[in-house]
Amino acid sequence: MFDFDALAACMASSACLVNQATSGLIIGMLLFLVASGVTLIFGVLHVINFAHGSFYMLGAYFAFTAYVLTGNYFLAAAAGALGAGFFGILFERFIMSRVYGQNLLMQLLVCYAIILIVDDLVKIIWGPEYLSMGVPAEFRLPPLRVAGGFVPPFYLFLVGMAVAIGIGSLLLVSRTRFGKIVRAAAHNPAMVSALGIRVPVYFALLFGFGCLLAGAAGALAAPVRSLTPGMGFGILVESFIVTVIGGMGSISGAFLAAVLLGLTRSIGSVGFPLFVDGAMFLMMALVLIFRPTGLLGRGALR
Repeated sequence: MFDFDALAACMASSACLVNQATSGLIIGMLLFLVASGVTLIFGVLHVINFAHGSFYMLGAYFAFTAYVLTGNYFLAAAAGALGAGFFGILFERFIMSRVYGQNLLMQLLVCYAIILIVDDLVKIIWGPEYLSMGVPAEFRLPPLRVAGGFVPPFYLFLVGMAVAIGIGSLLLVSRTRFGKIVRAAAHNPAMVSALGIRVPVYFALLFGFGCLLAGAAGALAAPVRSLTPGMGFGILVESFIVTVIGGMGSISGAFLAAVLLGLTRSIGSVGFPLFVDGAMFLMMALVLIFRPTGLLGRGALR
């Protein structure tokens, strides 16, 4: 189960370290985008969106379809993110808003029903077989050589876009008028409504933005991941691990935890390939025992 010789050999090789670190950052950045949407929605609306992985899947399929139609990956990625955000708004307005303040089990059952419905719709529209977008023509360039390892240009683009989107999300919530309104409404929606502000609209936009982040992750990952119905479930589980470790409501915590888990999965595939998932859950268990609020969490966005 543990191959310490292989792990030590990788640690001693700069090429192996670069390759594994690059792979780990890609995994971590995609997890960060999905988890940041989860933590935004929870931090403001106090709703745990268990259907979040479905919006990751929709973003990937929307991007695939847009790429087939236009041949432009940048337009396809934008279409995937915006499409997931739009359906997130519809989901919030017509379904999730009905169970705000309800028992957690009720929210879970509603989200689980949506997961099953969306998976079946994907099978009907795109088919049950695996689909592959492939690396876009814009990024079919020779890999960059770094310390003996090779880094594909598309990977650098993915990491840069994920970091930029994450910083933009943090600034949106903490520095803009929109962010101030939704944070105030989270504390006292009645008072904010009395000021003439349509609180449900802002809640719907925030929920949609959280789903847009998941869709962006799916769209960015589409060229390097196989598309299949149900693909959102795996990343949903890992994104909740990221959210718990980083701290519910903390975007910076989600970033830190995503990087840690991405590197754990990447390096663990060399040293303990049969215990990678176990290591991730072990990290989550230790955090819950010794720091229940997460590494950087304070329970909710302030």
